Formats: sequence, C-alpha cells, structure tokens
Amino acid sequence: MINVGLIGFGLSGRYLQAPFFQLIPDFNLKTVVTSQPIPLHLFPNTKRVSNYEALLTDPEIHLISICSPSSTHYQYAKESLLAGKSVLIEKPMTATVAEAQELFDLANSKKLHIFVYQNRRFDSDFLTVKSILKSGVLGEIHTYEANLDRYKPLLNPKKWKEVQEPGNGILFDLGSHLLDQVISLFGYPSAVSGEVFTQRENSVIDDAFHLDIIYPTLKVRLNSSLLTKTPRPRFSIHGSKGSFVKYGIDTQEDHLVADKWPNTAGFGIESPDQ
Repeated sequence: MINVGLIGFGLSGRYLQAPFFQLIPDFNLKTVVTSQPIPLHLFPNTKRVSNYEALLTDPEIHLISICSPSSTHYQYAKESLLAGKSVLIEKPMTATVAEAQELFDLANSKKLHIFVYQNRRFDSDFLTVKSILKSGVLGEIHTYEANLDRYKPLLNPKKWKEVQEPGNGILFDLGSHLLDQVISLFGYPSAVSGEVFTQRENSVIDDAFHLDIIYPTLKVRLNSSLLTKTPRPRFSIHGSKGSFVKYGIDTQEDHLVADKWPNTAGFGIESPDQ
C-alpha cells in the first residue's frame, strides 16, 4: 500500500488525480494540503492539512503528488525528495531543464522515484491513435498533426496562470501534453521549430503556438490556441495507405469534474458523432 500526500486540490488534484488514488487498491490517499473542504462522501479516509510541511514530516507517507501552481513545482519536489519521499509532479515538471535534471539526480542519489503526471497518454482518442499506428493499417506515416484548442477569450480566474513568469503560458501547459504524446509515439526528433504568440485581449502570456517537429521521413505539426471557437481536428494522420481524422476532445476530464468516476458505466465513452 502506497500512502499518498497530495499538494493542491484544484482541477488536477481534486478531479484528475484524487479519484484514481481512491479507486486503485495499491494507493491510500492519506492527506491533502488544501484550504478547500474535502468531500468526505467521496474521500472518507482522507484528512486535510493547511501546509505541505505536514507531509514531509509524516513517516507514513511514501509518495507526494504535487498539483500546486507551476512556479512551486521545483521547490516542493526538491523538499519532498530531501525528506525521503518519492514524488509525482503535475506538468509542467519545472520551468527549466536544469531544474528537472537536478530533481532526477537527487531522486537517483536517494534511491527514490520521480514521475511526471502525463495523464493524456491515456486519453481514449490517443489510445486509438496508438492502436492504429501499431496495426500498420495506414501504411507508412508521412504526416501527423495534433491540435488541442480551447475557446477561453477571458483571462483565467486563476491569477497565477496569467502571470508572466517561467513555466507559464500555453506551451508549458497544453503543449506539454502534445509534445509528450509525440515523443511517446515516435521518439526524440532531430529538430524543432515553431512560434508562440498571444491572441487574447489583455493577455501577457503566450496563449497560442504552432510547432514543427522534425523526423527523417515524418512531418509533425502541433497547434494550440485559447481563441479557437470551432476546434480543428484533434488528430489528423496520413499514411501511404490511408488517413485517420478525429474530431472532439476526450471526455474523461468532463466526466471526472462531474464526479462520474472511472468505475461507473459509460465513463470515458464519447458520443457517436465524435
């Protein structure tokens, strides 16, 4: 049994992580650091604390999951490792490669585990993409395009997300998922080019990007925008024998936010038109 301490109980902590810790028998969600009340009918054995130091000093906690604002990830992860806890970090892991490497080196030196929470490797549509590519039904793949669009013209009510600081902006946010998916499919590229820019009124952070990921025989284009009202195809993949085009976003996040958990009928099932 892995006892878990969770830092943060917003969208990621409350909805994208806590239900899985609660349902998977290998985990026990022991403690959550939050100012918000914990719904005890969903998490009856979980207690609330007001500061993360309580997790560091609890000898029963094995894993600390960090779902706090991006700017805190490096500090919380480092202190957790120094306290002898393995860590799971919400993306983006850190603002710089140097910080990430330091955390991996520290974990290795203390024989601890460190993970980045890349939950969109388990999106239903992405699992379909993996299956299609593995089957070879499309032949030799020459074009892969993925889009992750939103329509949020108003600035995020979470003030920290709209601050111009390292680790903020859509490339670190949604871009983390798109890049992780591509690397998990095709490995590391030979080169990357692209552009980040700002589209929303009064925004001071980048809220759109396009990236070209260069492979020897494959062209990859990744796009994201917070000002796209009619979304582009989620995936558009073309090969020598055929194409696969997918519209609509994976439904798991919406189901989790509605407190429809993975052990309920219909979880993650998309509507027929998608």
